[in-house]
Amino acid sequence: MKESKFTEEQIIAILRQAATGEQTIGAVCREHSIAENTFYKWRQKYGGMEVSEARRLRELEKENARLKRLLAERCIEIDAMKEVIAKKW
Repeated sequence: MKESKFTEEQIIAILRQAATGEQTIGAVCREHSIAENTFYKWRQKYGGMEVSEARRLRELEKENARLKRLLAERCIEIDAMKEVIAKKW
């Protein structure tokens, strides 16, 4: 997945700017050179969050990915052990 050129702090600031209602969403998107689809995806993911919550979300996503990798490795090891045991019999 492509990494965003915006940090969580910047994304939350953009969302807050649009939430004030002083500018339309289209104007905010043009000002920051982002597509409206991107804005709506950000709003769905980060809407109503504070910066600390967004950082915690990123940490949890990294930890979840690491745990999934560990589980997959263990499953592969178990399958390999089962094959070795089956060949011995």
